[in-house]
Amino acid sequence: MSGEEAPTQQHPPEKQDMKPDEPPPAASDAPQESRSSPAAEEKPLSWRALVLTGFGGYDKVKLQVKVQKQPQLQAGEVLVRVKACGLNFAELLGRQGLYELLPAPPVTMGMEASGVIEAVGEDVTDRKVGDRVIVLSRSGMWQEVVVVSANCTFLMPEQMSFVEGAALPVNYVTAYMMLFEMANVRPGKSVLIHMAAGGVGIAATQLCQTVQDVTVFGTASASKHETIAQGGVTHPIDYRTKDYVEEIHKISPNGVDIVLDPLGGSDTQKGFNLLKPLGTLIVFGAANCVTGQKKNLLAMAKTWYNQLSLTTMKLMQSNKAVCGFHMGYISDEQLIISTMSILLELYSQGKIKPHIDSCYHFEEVADAMRRMHERQNIGKVILLPEPKKEEEKPKPNPEPEENVEKSEAAVDEKKEEATEEVKAEKD
Repeated sequence: MSGEEAPTQQHPPEKQDMKPDEPPPAASDAPQESRSSPAAEEKPLSWRALVLTGFGGYDKVKLQVKVQKQPQLQAGEVLVRVKACGLNFAELLGRQGLYELLPAPPVTMGMEASGVIEAVGEDVTDRKVGDRVIVLSRSGMWQEVVVVSANCTFLMPEQMSFVEGAALPVNYVTAYMMLFEMANVRPGKSVLIHMAAGGVGIAATQLCQTVQDVTVFGTASASKHETIAQGGVTHPIDYRTKDYVEEIHKISPNGVDIVLDPLGGSDTQKGFNLLKPLGTLIVFGAANCVTGQKKNLLAMAKTWYNQLSLTTMKLMQSNKAVCGFHMGYISDEQLIISTMSILLELYSQGKIKPHIDSCYHFEEVADAMRRMHERQNIGKVILLPEPKKEEEKPKPNPEPEENVEKSEAAVDEKKEEATEEVKAEKD
């Protein structure tokens, strides 16, 4: 990342209903004034956004400062000041040009965020200025302010942090719909969760704990086993050093009832073979295609060649079910709303809680993506729109010993003041 750079010859988007192929426009720093003061309406606003400028490596995601006129909210819209954004595997695919729902560059990525409503349009009766909300969309969330339909927002529980709010929607909606809407997980069933230390993996594990006597097999590197075991994985398996199929058969000779497959390729075939009679395989990704920061045509071809191929006759004779899940293609808005309502209630009951791996400022988006690409994360990686504060540079000359005590006292006093400011901001 090269820091902030002003866009060149880039016209601000006209305000309209939020669409999957267009990032929402930014909000103003003082939206209330834009309604009542003509001078405020004429004053342009600027905001920071992460823009995918082309397909390729980490350097294709640029931190830009955009400028446009004060947004005028349409009926049913709200303006949200973004506090945290989620990073998902879909954005890694999108950067490589492998996510078909992402518009062509230049485009602002990001499907989920959390923040505070700063203005509401006409006909919005269930949201108000000051509400803490989660925002869900197909793109456009990686910026400081967004304008979206009020239906795309969800009120956050009081005890939920902004970081947790940004970590919940995509991972937990995906996991919930697969487990409960498709696989119909029930007491006594067994589930294989690949990439069990990832965002969806941890979400699925926690949701399995809401059902009695569900056995969870989870694949992850050995260094992550302690964490996923504490989170509810019954049998952690190191896929790097062991054959997970053999390990599962040692424990459960008949296999498992449900397989959640984000890998694709040969692993989908293995998952199908692992199913018990009347078992369900759900394919929801193709992570095997992604081996580095740039598109790997060989890995894509290998994954495609080794994909599962079935006839309806073979499916009948096997007494198994194969499902596909892609949250981006769910057009039923009410289905998303009802699922989010269930998940937020489970959070309030203390039954689920997003596991945060790390937080990166917008300036550090390359590091955030690298961490996920290299499978180092345990849980959710979060992006923070707030500018990163520059670290104080060490002074060239040391202070005299007689001033050390005074300096330390001054530093302690500043720390206390900073802590109070942070608490005030959170409140």
